[in-house]
Formats: sequence, structure tokens, C-alpha cells
Amino acid sequence: MYSAISRNKRNTVFIVLIFLVIVGALGFAASAIWNNGSIGFLVLGGAAVYAVIQYFAASGQALSMSNAQQVDGVTAPRLYRTVENLSITMGMPMPKVYVVVDPAPNAFATGRDPEHAVVAATTGLLEIMDDSELQGVMAHELGHVKNYDIRVSTMVFGLVVAVGFLADILLRMSFFSALSGGNRNSNNNGGGGGNPVFLVLGLVAMIIAPLAAAGVQAAVSRQREYLADATGALTTRYPEGLARALEKLGAQGRPMRQQNTSMSHLWISDPMKPGMMDRLFSTHPPLADRIQRLRQNAGTF
Repeated sequence: MYSAISRNKRNTVFIVLIFLVIVGALGFAASAIWNNGSIGFLVLGGAAVYAVIQYFAASGQALSMSNAQQVDGVTAPRLYRTVENLSITMGMPMPKVYVVVDPAPNAFATGRDPEHAVVAATTGLLEIMDDSELQGVMAHELGHVKNYDIRVSTMVFGLVVAVGFLADILLRMSFFSALSGGNRNSNNNGGGGGNPVFLVLGLVAMIIAPLAAAGVQAAVSRQREYLADATGALTTRYPEGLARALEKLGAQGRPMRQQNTSMSHLWISDPMKPGMMDRLFSTHPPLADRIQRLRQNAGTF
């Protein structure tokens, strides 16, 4: 367990570097398109600054995007007590607790470390889970906190948003430049007069970059879900509670009303309606596999 925590701390640095490489590729693709080498350095420098900002701000963005509302022992006593008791059991600081008003059953954790952690559950989850199942779900989320998965996941969330936004802006600018008569500016230093091969390669890079970011996002999340399941089961000493909760998520789960693919890896169950591409880049291992692992290893928890 401790080696997994240390590995997650190191992975934060590696993931940031991977995303900086992706963003840098986008910047230099833009440099090739507009025949201006300074664009790549400006984009890369901006991405480095953005990564630092996201370290502190991404959890707030996730809460805002999900319309989560902070609660306490008075406004949501059952959820708050469950999180409080689990935090004491795990020897962790009490995280802030939020509720998302949505009939889709789900939960997530975010933050940069256990001292700045947040856990959230939807109203749909609170309605269908009994006490042992809710305990299993929140122990899973606190497992993400304890294992420092939240730091990695929060950074991935912010950087996936950045890559998608940057790629979209550069693609729109490229097409706008072409439609407005790039040839007119071909003799200017900043004007789109680069080699057509570079233009094609640049456009391809802008299309592929978000897919690469999604692939990293998926790879980061899958193994962490298994680890959080195991941590939750070790905490409650009752893996059947989490297994039953996952069964309910599989049987009664539905797409959330307001959700974004960039933060899908934060939730205990994929909040998006899966299509072929969604399954290819799924941020979650199959629920059936997770349930099977919990029950097969029940005697070791």
C-alpha cells in the first residue's frame, strides 16, 4: 500500500511532463502552420504556468462543473457521519463533504492532498444505497485520498481540459486563417505561409493531441480504481458492502445530467453514456471485474 502511495506521488510529475509534451507538440504544430517559431515557446511556457495553477485550482473547477454543494452534519447528517467515521478509522483529516443534486448514483473525490481533500456524492447515490453500501462507496473515495490518487486525478482533469481547449482554439484559428485567405499573408512573417506538409502535420497533431490526452487519462484511472476498491474494503472489513454498491451502480446507473468527459475519471462509476469510443478510452475497469476481485479476495481484507 505504501509503495503504491509513493508511486502515485512520483506519477504526478511524470503525468505533468507527458501533458507538457503534448501541449508543446500542439504549440510547435501551430508554429509550423503560421511559420512563426515563437508561438511554440509561448504555448509551452503558458502550459507550464497553467500546470502550476491547476495544481491548486483544479479541484474547485471539478466542484463547479458538477454543481456540487457543500454540506455538514446538519444538512446531510447520514453522508457527513459516514465520511467522518471513516476518516477517523483511516487516521486521516476530515475532508470537505459535498452533495451533487443528480438522480444518477455516483460519487467522487478530489483535491491535491489529504489536507485539502473533497468527497462528494450524488442525491441518487444517497437514495439507493443502504448504510453498509454507502460506507463502502465513501471508503473507496477516501481510499483515493489516502493513496494520493486525488492529486494525480486532479492534475489529469485540469490538463485534459487544457489540451482539449488549446487544440480546439488552434484548429479553429487554422481553419479561419485558411478561409480568410491565408495566401494573402503568405509573404508576412506571421502569416500561414509555411510548408504545406507542415500545415498538414500540424492539423493532424491538433486532432490527435486530445485523443492522446484521453488515452493518458484512461490509463491513469483504471488501476487506481482497483487500488481504491482494495483500500475501501480493508477499511470497512466488509468488501461485500462495496461489491453490492457496485452491483447497484451497474444495474441502476445512468448518465449524469451535467457532466464532462474531462472529469469522468474522478467518479466511482463512469458518468457518461458509453459508446464505442467511450469504451475504448474508458477511465474505469468493468464493474463486473471489480466486483469479482472484491469477492474473490474477501478473505484477505
